[in-house]
Formats: sequence, C-alpha cells, structure tokens
Amino acid sequence: MGIVTRPRILVVGAGFAGVGCVRRLERELAAAEADVTLVTPFAYQLYLPLLPQVASGVLTPQSIAVSLRRSRKYRTRIIPGGAIGVDLASKVCVVRTITDELVNEPYDYLVLAPGSVTRTFDIPGLTDHAFGMKSLAEAAYLRDHVITQLDLADASHDPAERASRLQFVVVGGGYAGTETAACLQLLTHNAVKRYPRLDPALIKWHLIDIAPKLMPELGDKLGRSAQEVLRRRGIEVSLGVSIAKAGPQEVTFTDGRAVPTRTLIWTAGVAASPLIATLGAETVRGRLAVEAELNLPGNDGVFALGDAAAVPDRAKGEAGAVCPPTAQHAMRQGKVVADNVIATLRGRPLRPYVHKDLGLVVDLGGTDAVSKPLGIELRGLPAQAVARGYHWSALRTGVAKARVLTNWTLNAVAGDDFVRTGFQARRAAKLKDFEYTDSYLTTEQVRAHLKGSGSDVSGSEGSGFEGSGPDQE
Repeated sequence: MGIVTRPRILVVGAGFAGVGCVRRLERELAAAEADVTLVTPFAYQLYLPLLPQVASGVLTPQSIAVSLRRSRKYRTRIIPGGAIGVDLASKVCVVRTITDELVNEPYDYLVLAPGSVTRTFDIPGLTDHAFGMKSLAEAAYLRDHVITQLDLADASHDPAERASRLQFVVVGGGYAGTETAACLQLLTHNAVKRYPRLDPALIKWHLIDIAPKLMPELGDKLGRSAQEVLRRRGIEVSLGVSIAKAGPQEVTFTDGRAVPTRTLIWTAGVAASPLIATLGAETVRGRLAVEAELNLPGNDGVFALGDAAAVPDRAKGEAGAVCPPTAQHAMRQGKVVADNVIATLRGRPLRPYVHKDLGLVVDLGGTDAVSKPLGIELRGLPAQAVARGYHWSALRTGVAKARVLTNWTLNAVAGDDFVRTGFQARRAAKLKDFEYTDSYLTTEQVRAHLKGSGSDVSGSEGSGFEGSGPDQE
C-alpha cells in the first residue's frame, strides 16, 4: 500500500507578509490537512517601522522582535536559514542554514515572501564604509557606534579627528532615512549635554537624497513641514545630491563637497531579495510579477507577496499600478495568500487582493511627526499620536504592545542613559557584513546542486557553495 502524505506548504520569509500567511494557515487549517514549514534565519518577526527608535534608544531591541513561538496554535516547523535558490520544475527550495549547510526542502505549495535587501549602487567605498538600517543587529550596532563617536571625540585632542567624529551623514530621503536622521539627531542632541568638553555646535547631521523632494508620497505641504522640522533642529537637508565616493574618514558628495565623517548611514531604498532573480521568472523592476490572486503565472501552487512581488494594485484602478512595499500591504497580502493556498487545497476559487492605502505616518522623534491618515494632513502632537497609535496597534502580540508602550513612557519620563553595549570592542561591521547578498545560487547552480544530490531531496547537505546564509524577512 502506498503511503499517503500531507501536502507540504513552504513559506519563505518571516516578515509581515510571511508571518501573516503562517498565522492564518495555523488558524484556518486542520493539523491533518497540511504540514507548514517556515524558512527564516531568526524565529521572530521584526517590526521594521520602529527600527529607527531602536537605533536611537527609545525602544529596546526585544520590544520590536516578536517571537514566532509565542502562539498557542504554533505548529509550524522553522528552518533556521535562508532560501538561496528554487527549482520550480522540481518543486524544491535550496536552503542555506545558519550553520552553512545546504538543505533541499521539497514542497507542494510555495509562498515566497523573502522581503527585500538594501539597494546599493556601484559607488566606490560604499559597502565597505557605510552602515545600513535594515536589521535589528544593524540598528543596535549603529546606536553603539554613534555613542562611541561622542566618547572618542570627547577623549581626542585632535580638532580634525573630533570634527570628523561629530559629523554624521544619512543618505536617503524616504521614510527610513528621514526617521533615522531625526531620531539619531535627537540622541546626539540629548547625549552631548553629558559631555561638558564637547561643543554642541560641532555636532552636524546631513540628510541627502538624489530626489528633488523629501518623502514625495506625503505631498508637498507635509514634505515641506518635515523638512522644516529637520532644519529647525540643525539637520542640513540637501536634495538632488548623492554620494560620489565613501572613505573611512570622509564622504564626497556628487556636488563636490567633501565632508569629514566616520558615520555614513545608507538608507537609499530597497531592492527585492536576490532569491527572486534565481527563479528565471518574469519580474517588474526586480520584483516577481504575480497575478491579482498573488499566484505566479504558469506555476501551480506558487505564490509571492510583500516587497519581493509586484502585486497589482486594483484599488487604484490604474493599468500597471502595483502595491508599494509597505507593512500595511504586506500584512494583508499574507492573509489573502493563506486563504488562496487553502482554497487551492480544497478546490475552491481564489480571491484577488484589493486594499486601499490607509495613509502614511512619519515619526520624527520627540513631539514631532507628520501623518496623512485617510488623506488628512496632520502635524506635531496630533500626527505623533496617530503615528504611534498606528504602530502600537499593528504590533502582533499583547506582550510586544506592553513592551513598546512601557519603553515610550519610560523614555518620555526618564530619558536615555546613553549606554554602549560593547559592539565597538570588535572590528567595525558595515553594510556588507549584515546582508549576505552574495550567498545566492544562480539557476544553473541550483540545478547542478540538485543533480549532485541525486534523488534525496529531504534534507541533504550540499557542498561547493560557501558563504553565510542570507537574512530574509
């Protein structure tokens, strides 16, 4: 007699999209209907919009890292690693575990939500000398680094060294870059009061972007309001400008200015996970082209969503419009994908994804913010209340909500202690050290690996492909 096995559902990525999908599958599927497996380097969901507040010390890292194992209905098997290649014909995903083993993971249904990586360009010295802001480790490391610059500047007797340590450059005028510059500027503004030997006027923050406007999605009025808040705090905003080259102690802008600095923070956009390029499927600006039901055309049982997928935006009613890579879309897409996987299992029709954008919120730290909920423009404390209220309600667990609310309250009442945790005792870690974009296999390497593995695709260790596993949402 043949052995009847349950369908295997493989979800790649534990960001808003992947976790939303897994949680829905756990709630709606009976245990006997299917086996669910999640591929992620870390057993937590990171609430990315609050990452700048971790870098500035307003929130602790644990408060925005929501454990995937707290659910009472938890039954998903987690593979600690990153997917580095998929053979759609063989229905096998190649996973590099955090111990650097290659594992072949077969599937019947595949949900691709690997998220995005920091978008970089061929700028001399960029990946060697810039810091990123895409992961929890980067945010915690960056906080240590900024406080370290104040410590070293205070101890230095060299005016040139002191000046370079007290200048900070942030590249990227989107939400991540603007919030990062705003929150970290508040950190240095408050911290320098504890350094009587340092002249506060020496601390300079630069925010630059090649675009002509700051956060254009907010509209002209709110964008100008945010820019005015930053300039009032002393942050120099330069638009139409980018980086020409980066060095360990100096950054050169494309307008010819050379700024002495030990801190270059790169937040100039994101790109779909390199995993997408290994599929050999159609893409739209690097994101996987999917139908409105979030399924991959021509590949039964394969779905893609989140930052890595170009999901048609039916709510806009415009031909060719795709959903922006935001948390509110990713969370809702995860639920729709789960429902469509279940519908496929049960022989029911799929439903398309439709969601009208609820608006945008930008927390500039302190009592400053700009928000546009449902098209209503807000500034100052009302905008701050909306921004923090939205983020707080979007946190998935009561424990996370309690931690974040406690952190906000404690920071507002008691301020920061400006404690360094000791990262700087080791060698410097830059952008290239946190995102393993060179770890992915080409389509040919995937096929060669599977051929070398023979018929055993249940978890064999590969060889010949070295490197650390990629971070995936």
